[in-house]
Amino acid sequence: MTARLQLSCCVLFILLSAVFPVYGKDNANLDDQKRKSLYLKTAALTGIQWSVLAGCDQYAHNIASLQSDRVSSKHDELISITFTKKQWAGPLNPNSNDHDPKTISLFGGIGKDGNGDGRASLKDAEDRLYSFAEQLTQFGPGRQNTRIGLWSLYHRGKAVDMIEDFARLYEKADATHLSQHAFPVPLNYNYDYASTWGAKRGWGGRRIHEGTDIFADYGTPVRATVYGVIELIGWNNYGGWRIGLRDIKGNYHYFAHLNGYAPGLHRGVITKPGQVIGYVGSSGYGPKGTMGKFPPHLHYGLYRDNGRTEYSVDPYPVLRIWEREDQQTTTR
Repeated sequence: MTARLQLSCCVLFILLSAVFPVYGKDNANLDDQKRKSLYLKTAALTGIQWSVLAGCDQYAHNIASLQSDRVSSKHDELISITFTKKQWAGPLNPNSNDHDPKTISLFGGIGKDGNGDGRASLKDAEDRLYSFAEQLTQFGPGRQNTRIGLWSLYHRGKAVDMIEDFARLYEKADATHLSQHAFPVPLNYNYDYASTWGAKRGWGGRRIHEGTDIFADYGTPVRATVYGVIELIGWNNYGGWRIGLRDIKGNYHYFAHLNGYAPGLHRGVITKPGQVIGYVGSSGYGPKGTMGKFPPHLHYGLYRDNGRTEYSVDPYPVLRIWEREDQQTTTR
């Protein structure tokens, strides 16, 4: 970096620190503030939208958190985006631990100096984020070019869609609120549920039950469990009238057998925890409009994405947690 650019970076960082001060002793909140400051600073330097950088970082964090064989890294975990040593220093670089931006560039590495200290360190969160953003700038300005850049980096359309969803969620609310949850039906209604994930199902061929059934009366409100983007809405022969939400952790929340939807919902709408999105019914197991082939209930499914595929997990344990949290909130 030039001396003028280094000075500009320092001034910008001071201004951002003033706009996004750190309060309290909560380490999670402190890290959230630091991350946003880095996103904003890098966006100002590269022209890549800060929320897109946040979305990419969140995507990397989500995948890393699901890797059970992940070993502890010496990297600064403030930013989850990272690279292999070969990517960073260059595939032909004889020094895989090279920190010199000039030789890294000479050998085709992607490592760059993001904080103006004259080094391009793979262990530095700011250098990694800046280097990642610089890759995206190669595809040109604007949303469509950024989307092309993301596809070129990830080679997965679903990854690009999720990153864009995460970006919209970050623009809508701060990270603390995005982690909130709600039980899918109001506690003051009659309902009952048990662990039914993995049970056998026969309609449409032999398969397993990928969710928990919450039995309730027709018309019982169904609530969004998270801050999420509506990824899917409409009819399915198995699930009837159903709706799917993608949350900031990459989880997919699936609500099926509805009797109808709340007004104003469509694909791309952002929901809040506890917001009514539909009503309990008995739709499904047939062509569009089929109703009444089973007692009214909400089928709630929970799916995770590990960067390669999406898979079902048992939602019963988290439903119990969310139910208990809602009970505690109502009794305060």
